[in-house]
Amino acid sequence: MSSENATNRLGAYLRARRELITPERAGIPAGLNRRVKGLRREEVALLAGISPDYYLRLERGRDRNPSPQVLEALARVLELDDVEREYLLGLTKARPRARLRRRPTERVPARLHHLLAAIGVPAFVEGRSFDVLASNPLAVALSPRLRPGENRLRSLLLDPEERAFHQDWEASTAGFVAAFRKSVGDETDDARIVELVGELSLASERFRRLWARHDVSELEGGSITVNHPVVGSLRLNRDKLPADEVILVIYYPDQGSESAAKLRVLASLTAGSTV
Repeated sequence: MSSENATNRLGAYLRARRELITPERAGIPAGLNRRVKGLRREEVALLAGISPDYYLRLERGRDRNPSPQVLEALARVLELDDVEREYLLGLTKARPRARLRRRPTERVPARLHHLLAAIGVPAFVEGRSFDVLASNPLAVALSPRLRPGENRLRSLLLDPEERAFHQDWEASTAGFVAAFRKSVGDETDDARIVELVGELSLASERFRRLWARHDVSELEGGSITVNHPVVGSLRLNRDKLPADEVILVIYYPDQGSESAAKLRVLASLTAGSTV
């Protein structure tokens, strides 16, 4: 993470979000010769009912303890949804300064290993940084990037095969990066997160642009369409189930669908495989 994000995360977030709100959306005449993206600082202050000087202090990190009322007003002006609003509120919580540290190794409970072996659809266990910690053979058959030891965010952004695998790679990357920022929260001193953000910032222009937006979202249930090199297009539902400190992720098709038949073919081709 950049030093700016680590030392003035509130200011960086406010600046990134105001750049995404156009004057037209905010009901402000754009005028001619406008040289800033999105709203000006004074426009945000006006719409939120605070002084321009006070808003400037917030963005520059000179005041890091705004009242909940001020934050709620800014969330309204910046059109934050519930997840983004909670993230904004969390940026101002007092937190002791700590040295760079590495969290304890994430471990997969034995019962999840048993479940992975028994379940008949692609399933895997991921950590908070989207590291794949365990998976069943059908998950690896669906995508080799779901093998234990891989990182889903790194694979999605850096592996050309992963780009071809996702039917809507642009939407997938945007969702994953926003969910990663939500998962990271205020853990700016976590060595694993610093390492991953640094690697992706150097290697992926797409990551740099998305990370600079400061989007936050939940990556929960839903459906995806992927392009498998053997069985073709698959439309799968996705569920993410918290289990202790890790997440169980399950992909499954609609019952009786063409994708269900294709998944059975894929399962037959991987029968007897181990991970």
